[in-house]
Amino acid sequence: MIRQYRLRNYNFRLLLWVLALSVLGILLVGSADSSLMLRQLLGVMLGITAMIVVSLMDYSWIMYFKWIFYALNLLMLSLVFLTGHSSHGATRWIQIGSFVFQPVEVTKVLLVIFFAGYFMDHENDLSHPKTIFKSLILLAAPLLLIFRQPDLKNTLTILVIFSLLYYAAGLSYKVIAIILLILSLAGGSLAIYLFNAETKPFFLRDYQWERVMAFRSSDSSSSADDNRQQLNSVTAIGSGQLTGKGLNNQDAQSANKGNFISEIENDFIFAVAGEELGFVGSAGIVILLLLVVLECIRTGSRAKDMAGRLIGCGIGAIIAIQSFINIGVATMLLPNTGTPLPFISYGLTSLVSLYIAIGFVLNVGLQTRIRLSEVRARRKEHGL
Repeated sequence: MIRQYRLRNYNFRLLLWVLALSVLGILLVGSADSSLMLRQLLGVMLGITAMIVVSLMDYSWIMYFKWIFYALNLLMLSLVFLTGHSSHGATRWIQIGSFVFQPVEVTKVLLVIFFAGYFMDHENDLSHPKTIFKSLILLAAPLLLIFRQPDLKNTLTILVIFSLLYYAAGLSYKVIAIILLILSLAGGSLAIYLFNAETKPFFLRDYQWERVMAFRSSDSSSSADDNRQQLNSVTAIGSGQLTGKGLNNQDAQSANKGNFISEIENDFIFAVAGEELGFVGSAGIVILLLLVVLECIRTGSRAKDMAGRLIGCGIGAIIAIQSFINIGVATMLLPNTGTPLPFISYGLTSLVSLYIAIGFVLNVGLQTRIRLSEVRARRKEHGL
């Protein structure tokens, strides 16, 4: 339920980092496409409102509804196949009138909340094979629905987040070592296979195989068309040099103004940052994202219980992984795959979902402050 808190107990550092990123996001989205600037601003305002409301709700009380969140999550992912909106060969959106909603962005947050409560309920038997098996079954249902969209990137992202949550929950190091060994062997074998395969594997769609092929031969002129967006992104980032060309510059050679990159307001927003803000601005964005991630983990590490710890670590993991993928794609370190840059990219579903996630982290911090205040009061009462 909603509780009363003291304003001074709010984590204003985390708020400051998030708001700074959001302001940069509004400016960069406006530079990429001026018609979207107002919508991005409204998205930030809606996100801040949702964040404040969630931050005032006791997360321990919310844990009682974790199974409702899990069922709601499966319902949203299922509706994609019934009333979904298709784009670029994938069905990942639900369209209601003119409003387009991407459930998987909410799924990441809901699964963190669900497993935070689930792992806390099984705190004493996390390493038991029965608990591990049940948790994998619970994870498999949403993962299969996401994979079928198809959305391999978010399938792998959620799998990594789940693994990090299990580690933060206190899974036995022996079990972790075995899992890491299996995943390393499987991942290494898959990478070697994909980078040497001559024909498309059965588990990849055509567009996914084309991206793998393009990434394999990214230095070849024969693949210039497939890699055009990434090559132009790298060129744009490099052209910004130290301090950039300035926001909304009218340089005719600009990758932004010249429309050399599609989805530049979303998947390749980091190219706009590199070109217009230069190395200084790009590094500033990376530092701000790192500060947000560290603050989430720090808040979780001080939480009053396991659920709070997992919420902080899980939300930090979402932001860290999405940032790594987005910047990795924009700098051609990873194959081309669309992922929004947290709090920067245009995309209201992702933006509002992340603000709600930050609201949960803020409440974990508030609960921690209340607990510490109560402990100090008891010590003072007993003259300690």
